Amino acid sequence: MHTLDDIIPPSRRKEMESVSNNSTNNSGREPRHRSRFPFGTLIIVVLIIAVSIGALFYFSSAKVEITPNAVSVAVQNSFTANQSSGTLPFEIVTAQKTASQTVASNGTQTVNSSASGTITIYNTQKNSQRLIANTRFATAAGLIFRIHSAVTVPGGSSANPGSVTATVYADQVGSSYNVDPTSFTVPGFAGTPQASEVYAQSSAAMTGGASGLVPTVDPTTESKTVGALVTALGPDLSASIQTQVPPGYILLPGAATTTYTELAPAPSATTGVVDVKEQGTVTAVIFPNAALASAIASSTENFGYQGEPLSLASTSDLQLATTNMPNPNATSFSFTLSGTASLVYTVDAARIAAAVAGETRSAAEVALTNYPEVKRAVITLRPFWKQTFPADPASISVVVDDAN
Repeated sequence: MHTLDDIIPPSRRKEMESVSNNSTNNSGREPRHRSRFPFGTLIIVVLIIAVSIGALFYFSSAKVEITPNAVSVAVQNSFTANQSSGTLPFEIVTAQKTASQTVASNGTQTVNSSASGTITIYNTQKNSQRLIANTRFATAAGLIFRIHSAVTVPGGSSANPGSVTATVYADQVGSSYNVDPTSFTVPGFAGTPQASEVYAQSSAAMTGGASGLVPTVDPTTESKTVGALVTALGPDLSASIQTQVPPGYILLPGAATTTYTELAPAPSATTGVVDVKEQGTVTAVIFPNAALASAIASSTENFGYQGEPLSLASTSDLQLATTNMPNPNATSFSFTLSGTASLVYTVDAARIAAAVAGETRSAAEVALTNYPEVKRAVITLRPFWKQTFPADPASISVVVDDAN
């Protein structure tokens, strides 16, 4: 019996066997491995996301940026201030400068004159102290000056002594009594409790003391020289008095007065020439900025002022006028102010933080509109999805911008 192999030609049979062998080899090959899942990359991505979220929470913040409310009001009112007390206190500050210029001498003259000047006498006793005419005042160097009129020094305390000003005159003639500002004791009280309770201080040099031949200057030359010295002293005195204004106080235009004193010509180191000297003293009345701003607001009609803290942003558009500048012993000072006052509300950062603590962004925005000191408020909450302020006001940053 014939089989299929007997029918297929030998050449065809070899081809079929070759195909069969290849098929067997392919079916016996090992299967390829599937790609592995990138767990390492996934872990890195998760870590980055976690660190980013943590950083957002770590650097989270709550900030309110406030622009203070500012108003300009016209001022034309009278005011009365009290020395270091009351709702509108005032202080007196002074500054002194001396300028000199060398000019040719035209001769000499004999002069015998006593120095004089102003002192402030202090009393730390509870009771007032009367000092009779010719009471002596001594410098540390033993130079004696006397008052020519009796004075009574009000009582006070060590912290707040009573005081009065008086003019003193040197006991002898001569330039040696032209002493710089210094302290004085009262020799008549030596050995008594008053020796330490009553004392004096000068704020300017004693002037006018001279003795013997002194150089003279041609009157016309002297007048021109003095005029030039006064002109030169003006800017120096203005700058010097500003340095006497403590922080928180303000010096208004018109609140200072300047006096000039021509000192006796002094021989120069060069023969035939003289040093012409001019002394300028500026005395100014200063006020606490906040107290003056409050007084101005209170005196302005239709302002609606309710006693909120204020400050004066500028004084250039205000002018103070008075019939008499106060002396160091004045207890009150009356004056008028005219011009335009630039008033700025004072922002209390703690008050603002307490107002928004625990509030949502929208509720905080509404709450801040009720504060007259707030002109504009910008709220920043981080991270961006955070919409509520921390409950603790200490965790809230309040930044106050310049109102100008």
